[in-house]
Amino acid sequence: MPVVASIKPSAHLAEVRYEIRGALNRRARDMEASGLDIIKLNIGNPGRYGFEAPAHLREAVASHLHQSDAYGHEQGLELAREAIAEQQRARGARGVDIEHIFIGNGVSELIDLSLRALLQPGDEVLLPSPDYPLWSAATILNDGTPRYYRCLAENDHLPDPDEIEALVTPRTRALVLINPNNPTGAVYPRALLERLVAVAARHKLLLLCDEIYDEVLYDGAVFQPLAEVAGDLPCVSFGGLSKVHRACGYRVGWMSLSGSHALTADYRDALQLLAALRLCANMAVQWAVPPALHSAPTINALTAAGGRLHEARRLVMEGVAASRHLDLVAPAGALYAFPRVRAESFGEFDDNAFALRLLEEESVLVVPGSSFNVPRSHHFRLTLLPPPAQLMEVFVRIDRVLERMASEQPRRKVASAAA
Repeated sequence: MPVVASIKPSAHLAEVRYEIRGALNRRARDMEASGLDIIKLNIGNPGRYGFEAPAHLREAVASHLHQSDAYGHEQGLELAREAIAEQQRARGARGVDIEHIFIGNGVSELIDLSLRALLQPGDEVLLPSPDYPLWSAATILNDGTPRYYRCLAENDHLPDPDEIEALVTPRTRALVLINPNNPTGAVYPRALLERLVAVAARHKLLLLCDEIYDEVLYDGAVFQPLAEVAGDLPCVSFGGLSKVHRACGYRVGWMSLSGSHALTADYRDALQLLAALRLCANMAVQWAVPPALHSAPTINALTAAGGRLHEARRLVMEGVAASRHLDLVAPAGALYAFPRVRAESFGEFDDNAFALRLLEEESVLVVPGSSFNVPRSHHFRLTLLPPPAQLMEVFVRIDRVLERMASEQPRRKVASAAA
């Protein structure tokens, strides 16, 4: 019998990471299988924490199942695209009609399509650090090169436009923004967006703005749509039902291509070709889009003072304030907090080792900051979705691990000196 070689995966994957569902998550599953209860704070998945999609969205899907058996338009259900285009125009986006709206199986699919339609091998994409790691993965898998701009805690996790402009090269094709931000919760003010748009205009960059958390805001934070600021400059804005409408499992996302039609025509046609190659997005759930966008927001009751998400955020902030080892830029939006372990307590800090110890010693699963393409990270990300009382217990457990790690520091220094 001939020797059969093992199958080698694509070399691209050597540079791709998605630790949100990676090794730590697999270890947590093994621990659960052995009978342990794990507090999972790694994924922003509302349905796993008792949140439900609004009833009128469910009813829209159920009442239109009989109209959902056939393939649909490659760009999405016309009524859904009309609702999205209407929303985008109301937000000040120029040049948006149903021919410039694309619905996908979640924003994740559309991020991949947007970059595949744009990049040549070796083209560069400016990405935030920390980023949502799908953006890095999609850039790499489409033969692009990520170039990271910093969003430091010292600057409230907001980017520096001058630093971004210094990264631009002749191969730079796009500038990616995530607003409100995952993982930091930063919400970008209009004045900052105006400066970023000016950078894109000077260097003829496509703006790509992930706005999936657009209505998840706290304590008076204001969301500024990028498309309005961009005007005639080409801009792709991403949104969906997953977070604001707590319908992650529906896998309904959309992208809106705004700006001058003369500048976007070829790119629009490329997007349509790629959309057609995957035939269409799931048809049944697209019926939920018009009622979602035409009804009063249901997220506000959760993010306003006294609401469950607002309370969770408050308790996370209190947990950090009570710890001698942590600090935090308060999240102004989205579903996460991104605490930082103070360097003075630990010197060299391994965020992956900390996350593993927290899991194995205290049964709490978080995501290390380095998973979001932050070098030498002291951060970790946790979601605000669990019941607020559970988050109080989480910070007791986090502090126990950090206290143990801090107490081990002198012994490590002595051992190192002796060596």
